[in-house]
Amino acid sequence: EDIATTLDVSLPTGYRYVKLLADAGLLQRTADSHYTLGPRVIVLDHYIRMADPVLQQAVPFMKELVAATGFDCVLSGLYGSQVLDTHREFGAAPATLNYGRGRPRPLFLGGAPKVILAGFAPAQLHKVLDAHPQEVAAAGLPTDWPAFRRHYSAIRKRGHYLSIGELEPHLAAMAAPIYRPDGDIAAAISLVSTVARMSVMDQERLAQLLARAAQDITARLP
Repeated sequence: EDIATTLDVSLPTGYRYVKLLADAGLLQRTADSHYTLGPRVIVLDHYIRMADPVLQQAVPFMKELVAATGFDCVLSGLYGSQVLDTHREFGAAPATLNYGRGRPRPLFLGGAPKVILAGFAPAQLHKVLDAHPQEVAAAGLPTDWPAFRRHYSAIRKRGHYLSIGELEPHLAAMAAPIYRPDGDIAAAISLVSTVARMSVMDQERLAQLLARAAQDITARLP
């Protein structure tokens, strides 16, 4: 009944939807007539991993970055208007992340979203600003188009972005963009550590390692 009310459909239609989803394994019934996501979702996640060309090419380079730095390495992508982490390789002292595979991240905070948006064409970036003015302001970013564009143009020119406590106060992340062969932005690759560990690292070397890994992944994308 709650499902039908939320979807604003009739009760028979709600029951039909639920039965179809349950039969497909996308929902399963639990106690007291409640429903949770079904096991088919886990299978679909496996298929997503197997069919993601960026993930397939990125994992070996992510492992190399972890071995070279000891940091965690995270792969993120933009899906619609949501930034999602798609894979994480754990370093010697894994960071405690509130965000992980499947949990949408804020669009304007953190290294990965910054380098992804910096890879947008001006028209795409302008649409993002128009669609999210309040979120832009809350993130402390310029809300007028010329300044907003300059902010992301500077990140694109630099080739990477260092986030210090933006998303989670105790964490720092350096991110670099991964582009498709046609020049469109595909994903972001990030090295994540505590703020304290990042502060004593050779950040220029980290940026070079990230850039090289991103270029190698791009070169292998179909």
